[in-house]
Amino acid sequence: MALTLYHNDMSVCAAKVRMALAEKGLEWEGIHLNLRAGDTQKPDYVKLNPGMVVPTLVHDGVPIIESNVILEYLDDCFPAPPLRPASPRGKAQMRLWLKQLDETVHPATGTVSSCIAFRFQQLQRKPEEFAAYLAKIPDPARRERTKQSVELGMDAPLFAPAVRRFLKLTADMDRALADAPWLAGTEFSLAEIAYASYMARLMHLGLDVMIEERPRMLDWRSRIFARPSYKSGIEKWFNPSYLEIFARERDAARERVRRIMREG
Repeated sequence: MALTLYHNDMSVCAAKVRMALAEKGLEWEGIHLNLRAGDTQKPDYVKLNPGMVVPTLVHDGVPIIESNVILEYLDDCFPAPPLRPASPRGKAQMRLWLKQLDETVHPATGTVSSCIAFRFQQLQRKPEEFAAYLAKIPDPARRERTKQSVELGMDAPLFAPAVRRFLKLTADMDRALADAPWLAGTEFSLAEIAYASYMARLMHLGLDVMIEERPRMLDWRSRIFARPSYKSGIEKWFNPSYLEIFARERDAARERVRRIMREG
């Protein structure tokens, strides 16, 4: 059994896979990719992951891509301890959380992260370097989101809708937690692992202001953050240079988010 993970320290998608590996107690070799330097756009990596994103898990020479697919793959290959609910209903609930994460929550995360913080890394580049970086993004929609986020910051047209997507997410999570201790029922599952790094990102960006009056969510988050797998798979990888940007921009982001919340 050989596991190699192509990942990035601050990638929310890579972080969830590291947490799952830690929950399973699995040993893995890591190859860290610098996203801003374009490591995922290099030909050798594109052969592994045509989407040019992280993570990619290589298991006994076979590449597995898409972070939520990787989570279920790991649970199939290494079933102890199980990370999916035992009941069909619980599994369905878990997959619905993962489905909306892929479809809308992850793009919203990219938008708020870029608009608030990551834009400053790109603004340090020469205009022609940034243009070349954009040109290599294969998805036109993602390319345009990135361009607007960097150039306009929190004034970008997509920023407020992305914040509202998180307002809906946190409200939905709070309702789910009224009925059970975990998102998919009575068992800690891949639903928690999938969202753990996103909860950390909200905290870093100041968007956790939207859960400050939701005690069920605060308790749920604290239980996730207390797990050894979160600390070794996510927290220990926090990049100080990113944390510095987050801290610098957090107050302004909180104020903008509060304004959006007031506007409804």
